Amino acid sequence: MKHPLIACLSLLLSAAAGAQPRAAPSAPTPINLPAADALSGALGGRSAGGSDCLIEPSVLVNVGSPVDGVLKAVNADRGDSVSKGQLLAQLQSGVEAAAVSLSQARIEFGKRKTERNEALFLKQLISAQEKDEMETETRIHEEELKRDEENLKLRSIVSPINGVVVERKLVAGDLIRAEKSVVFKLAQLDPLNVEVVVPAEQFGSIRVGMMGRVSLALGGGTQPARVVVVDRLIDAASGTFGVRLQLPNPGYRIPAGSRCSVRFKA
Repeated sequence: MKHPLIACLSLLLSAAAGAQPRAAPSAPTPINLPAADALSGALGGRSAGGSDCLIEPSVLVNVGSPVDGVLKAVNADRGDSVSKGQLLAQLQSGVEAAAVSLSQARIEFGKRKTERNEALFLKQLISAQEKDEMETETRIHEEELKRDEENLKLRSIVSPINGVVVERKLVAGDLIRAEKSVVFKLAQLDPLNVEVVVPAEQFGSIRVGMMGRVSLALGGGTQPARVVVVDRLIDAASGTFGVRLQLPNPGYRIPAGSRCSVRFKA
């Protein structure tokens, strides 16, 4: 058993230790937040000159033939301007051209035959059934001619748009397969599409038909463009939605593929 005096001293020392003040908690480490304009740019694709955008061709199309064959001639090359309906390339078509000529000859013979027998029918020297058979045979040959002409058209590759040749993939003498028959890649550059991503906060304030001012990265200057598409779906991850404007480009002065910025007018 402890001595009473020692026990008393132990109690006094414990009380003195408990009466000492606790150390003050340290201040929290400050967190460096990104600047407001940088955060806005990361979320909404905005810059000091407006929302960032990209200029693209309004149409990109692969042109070829749906039939097998060998290219006889290629009349366009990369960088060439082409117009809608222009003949770009042609496949060998001797068999198809001969089929057209044969159908035409059959039709001409059938018409002459019908005219000669018209007088016989009026004199009742041939029956109505025989006359109907001759006329029906001529109509059948006419339909066969339409079929042969369509087959011949498939041997010609024409441009479906006004634009430029972006890429030529085959040359004269190459074999075309119906399942892989791309000969040209064409781009329509008038008008151009201006693709822009804007913050979700602007949803509802941008409408189809309103105007925007597009500031060009190459060549400088600004051009008016009209809103033609407003996405109805907001991307939850970035908090943005897409808008497309249509930018006139006569003479192809504005290059596709360049960056830009756009401001929308109320």
